[in-house]
Amino acid sequence: MAGSLAAGFAAAVVLPFLPVASVDVDFSTAMVLLGWALGWALLAVLSTRFTDQPQRWAVVPAIFMAVAGALLLVAPGAVVDDLGWVWPPALVILVVWMWIRAKRTMHSRARVWLLNPVLVVLVLLALGGVYERIAQSAAPVVAMRGQLVDVGPYRLHLECHGSRRPTVVLEPGGGGSAASMGLIAPAVARDTRVCVYDRAGRGWSDPAASPPDAAQIATDLHTLLNRAHVPGPYVLAGHSFGGLYVRTYAAKYPDEVAGLVLVDSTAAHDTPVSAPKAASYSVLKHATSLIATTSHVGLGWFLANSDYAYLPPKYRDDARSTAASGKEMAGFLDEFGVANRSEAEAGTLRTLDAKPLIVLTATVDNSKGWMADQDKMVTLSSNSVHRVEPGATHASFVDDPAHAAAVTRAIHDIVVSLRTGAPLSHP
Repeated sequence: MAGSLAAGFAAAVVLPFLPVASVDVDFSTAMVLLGWALGWALLAVLSTRFTDQPQRWAVVPAIFMAVAGALLLVAPGAVVDDLGWVWPPALVILVVWMWIRAKRTMHSRARVWLLNPVLVVLVLLALGGVYERIAQSAAPVVAMRGQLVDVGPYRLHLECHGSRRPTVVLEPGGGGSAASMGLIAPAVARDTRVCVYDRAGRGWSDPAASPPDAAQIATDLHTLLNRAHVPGPYVLAGHSFGGLYVRTYAAKYPDEVAGLVLVDSTAAHDTPVSAPKAASYSVLKHATSLIATTSHVGLGWFLANSDYAYLPPKYRDDARSTAASGKEMAGFLDEFGVANRSEAEAGTLRTLDAKPLIVLTATVDNSKGWMADQDKMVTLSSNSVHRVEPGATHASFVDDPAHAAAVTRAIHDIVVSLRTGAPLSHP
């Protein structure tokens, strides 16, 4: 019993890391199921061959999980989605049947100390699956605003509003989608044209084959704006990790950047950028997809429904519906997995010359050295202002209306400076 369950667990961890061309949440989930199918099959075979208490019933859960895994690999997405209503009650019925059969045929403490805890976990997973389906069904139907633009390997979601130039492009923070900028984008649109987009693996955008770092994100954004015919130069405003991405964009495409707003931006560093190791990227992608399999048992919806209450309803519903997916969970983890590389790539921006730059910094719960890093960012331009927002936290720049208004004011001041040619003034 112990050996079979241990083998099933080991296979469920190892199989998702098989070297395949395309890795996603469904692949990882299928591999986990196939791993556990192997464990149940071993229990049936080994107990029959080597003990006087054969557990032939274990063939049934082995078949159940093997079939479920195979369906995830080969069935169309609509079929897999419909099966979300079927597998939780089927699994509960299977667990009850397994408990009855084991009680009849297994006369040892292994049933109490090893098998029963596994059965309890399976029931909890089934209940999570029920929650996932109910939450998904109860959620408002959300239609994608904007458009999907083919940038080559995948499609990215872009949404633009307002008129007049320059165009402002908002870059959400780590793990953020376009909808997370719902307190800022509408306010900016009253003054000038503003575009928000979802990075690969976020929101409505397609996932990337490997975790995209700042250089890839900047390249994607450049291609997106070009193919969507959004004219530059742009004012780029990035929050948190988004600050790394707009700095990298300014380093790669300086002629396309008119000004920057860095909103409590993550600090860059001057470490030389080394070539990415394909093997490391592959392992990271497999690992994040494996962790994101928890989206099938309701974790995504639980996290999404506990967040975004600060947004206007249409943005809140959008953010929650996309954040609940396994793709979004994997994309979130991918982004943080290459954070160190993104910080180095942002550090390649040495100067903005005299392009207007506003650095916004929170005052609450800053880590040691944070303010010094923010002061250093101000030196990127000879036409810069550092604004320290009283009472603001790192997150409140996007989730508190009062502090989000400070971001809107900073963008407005950059736009006015560009339209008038006047340097930025200190408040």
